[in-house]
Amino acid sequence: MRRICDLYTEAPQLAEAGVQVHSTDEMTGIKAHEQTHPPLPMEPGKPEGLEFEYKRQGTSGMIAARNVVTGQVKEPLIQPTRTEVDFAQHIRNVVALQPTAKHIFVLDNLNTHQSETLVRCVMEHKGLKIPDTVLGEKGKSGIL
Repeated sequence: MRRICDLYTEAPQLAEAGVQVHSTDEMTGIKAHEQTHPPLPMEPGKPEGLEFEYKRQGTSGMIAARNVVTGQVKEPLIQPTRTEVDFAQHIRNVVALQPTAKHIFVLDNLNTHQSETLVRCVMEHKGLKIPDTVLGEKGKSGIL
C-alpha cells in the first residue's frame, strides 16, 4: 500500500520525465436504461427533474484507465464483456495514445490483469522474444 501511495505522490514528477501512471480497473453490471417519460421542467430554485420509471436496455461493463496526475479517463472500453483479450486491448489502446512514453498501470489482482494475453501484449510492445519454454504453462510453470 505504501508503494502505491508513494507512486501516486511521485506521479507528477514521473509525468515530467515522460512516465505516465494510470489507475486501471473494471466496472461490471452497469445498467443501461432509457427514461420512459420526458424530464420535468426546471422551476425557480429547482433543477430539471427525472421521473423514476425507465426502460431497461440490459447491462454493460467498462474497463478504464485514469491518469493519476490529470484525473482524465483514457480509452474507456464499454461493452458487455470483460475478457482477458478485452483487457489487453484496452492496455494497447492506452499505450497507443503515447507510444513513446513509459507507462505504469496500477491494477488489482483480477485474473484478467494477470493473463497470458496481457503478458504477450507487453512482450509484443517491448519487442521481446521469449521462448514458450521460458514462458511455461499458465499457472503451472515459467513466467506464466
